[in-house]
Amino acid sequence: MSESRIQNPNRVLPFKVNETLTKASQSTMTTDRSTTARQSMLSNHTDPVEWLISDIPVPYPDAQSFMEDRVKRIAEGTEAECIWLLEHPPLYTAGTSANPQDLIIPDKFDVFETGRGGEYTYHGPGQRIAYVMLDLKRRSQDIRLFVATLEDWIINTLEAHNIKGERREDRVGVWVERPDKGQGVEDKIAAIGIRLRKWVTFHGISLNIEPDLTHYSGIVPCGIAQHGVTSFVDLGYPITMPEVDMTLREEFEKLFGPTYRAKDA
Repeated sequence: MSESRIQNPNRVLPFKVNETLTKASQSTMTTDRSTTARQSMLSNHTDPVEWLISDIPVPYPDAQSFMEDRVKRIAEGTEAECIWLLEHPPLYTAGTSANPQDLIIPDKFDVFETGRGGEYTYHGPGQRIAYVMLDLKRRSQDIRLFVATLEDWIINTLEAHNIKGERREDRVGVWVERPDKGQGVEDKIAAIGIRLRKWVTFHGISLNIEPDLTHYSGIVPCGIAQHGVTSFVDLGYPITMPEVDMTLREEFEKLFGPTYRAKDA
């Protein structure tokens, strides 16, 4: 089945999917995500999700190859669902909605085309990426619910470390108000961009822990020029990556169900 972009009447969400939506599932696309998020993404299977962590930066093409293979195996039922935590070397990725004019400095870093939804974004050291490979046929074939639950995962992780993250109905991701910068100013601390194949998700979220925020200067992040970007450290909350990883796992399990690492099996 060929891939098709899904839009709702109000905006384009950062995902790409090759499934045909029923009228019922289309109707969920117009519900605000704060309401949708009260529903459940727990699996109707008992198998836990594999939890992987890479300790060294992973080249982007290697990550793409891994996800493509793992998603195929999850869809076939031969591999467990998977969350993969990693960092990349400094680079930009272009989603399916990327505007070439938003690539301000084309030769600043390598730029990779990707099949995920969304626009240009930055990945690099100090940013925790979580690639999310889940079978929505086991959970809920509701893409808006999935995106809302990813946002809740990030918001709850931030809250555990005394940072108030918020969703915005007119743009996806997680945002932090910055009264120190002026009235009405807010910065993005986490981005979301996903893709689905046979109802298995891949790509995922990125959460800024301590990246070099000047690296964002080569793009208009996510096509949103009127807002900036921030991180744990930029907000005055120094923290280690392992500490964030521990919270991410705890909060993920509350929303999506149990996980295991290979050494735990």
